[in-house]
Amino acid sequence: LESDLVPILEAVVEGRLREAEVRWKEGAAVCVVMASGGYPGSYRKGFPIEGLEGVPPDVVVFHAGTAFQEGRIVTAGGRVLGVTAYGPDIRTAVDRAYAAVERIRFEGMHYRRDIGWRALARLEGR
Repeated sequence: LESDLVPILEAVVEGRLREAEVRWKEGAAVCVVMASGGYPGSYRKGFPIEGLEGVPPDVVVFHAGTAFQEGRIVTAGGRVLGVTAYGPDIRTAVDRAYAAVERIRFEGMHYRRDIGWRALARLEGR
């Protein structure tokens, strides 16, 4: 979404969405969620998260289940991070997101390895 989200949401609440300016950015964005071991069941917290400083500047890491303890970012929830990359197409966005995920480490981390690939397969007719 290239437009500002707030005016769009206000238009929805006021019943005038057709009047809202909605501009979409060309390309694709992909988000890989990095989760704690055991999630969605029970999981332990407090593991230091390493490698965030190595994430490229064109990738955004959304903190969901993190905390700041003793000068370090640590795990504090089930869904820990959302590693999000943009690209001119799905393949580029997927490659960028997973390249960033590979730089990040915390004990027990896990994530799906198929994010974006199903959409890519549909687009390529597979």
